Amino acid sequence: MNRRLADGIEAPEPREPRPAVQAVIALGANLGDRRATFASAVEALRRLPLTTDVVVAEPVESVAVTLEGPDADKPTYLNSVALVTTRLAPSVLLGYLHAIEARHGRERAERWGDRTLDLDLIAYGDTRSEDPRLMLPHPRAAERDFVLVPWLAIDPDAVLPGAGRVDDLLARPGDAS
Repeated sequence: MNRRLADGIEAPEPREPRPAVQAVIALGANLGDRRATFASAVEALRRLPLTTDVVVAEPVESVAVTLEGPDADKPTYLNSVALVTTRLAPSVLLGYLHAIEARHGRERAERWGDRTLDLDLIAYGDTRSEDPRLMLPHPRAAERDFVLVPWLAIDPDAVLPGAGRVDDLLARPGDAS
C-alpha cells in the first residue's frame, strides 16, 4: 500500500534491497599497457556501488580471436576474470562496465576488434536473459578457455548456468580458443 504525502501525492512503499549475487566479469585487453589498464579497471570494480568482495584471477595470455578465428598476427590478449558480489541489477552493472571501458579508451568500431579494455558480464547468479542488449549467461563463454581457465583458478566449483561445471567444460574435447 502506498503512503499519502502532502497535496494528495502518494509515495510508493520502500522496496526491499536487491539480494546480493555473484557476478562473473571477464576482462580482456590487447592494446596499450594491458597490466596497468587491468589494475585500474579492477580498482574501478572495487569502487562500484552496492558491490563487495571483488576477487580477480591472475591474468593469462591468449591469441586474438577475430570473426575469422584465432589470429596470431594480432597483438596478444591479456585475459582475466573477476568475481564480484553485487546488489546492482544486471543491466545497471553492465552500464557501469561500459563506462569503465569508455574511461579506458574503448572504442566499438569493429566487432571482435583490438581493444584497450573489454569487460564482459559472463554470468549474474543464475539469471538467464535472451535480451540482445544483455544476454546471460554470455553466449560464447562456454567456448572460451581464456574465460574458463582464470574463472576456474579462483572458483574451483564454478558453474556456468545452462552449460555446466567450468572444469567439465574445460575437459571437453576440441579447440575452445
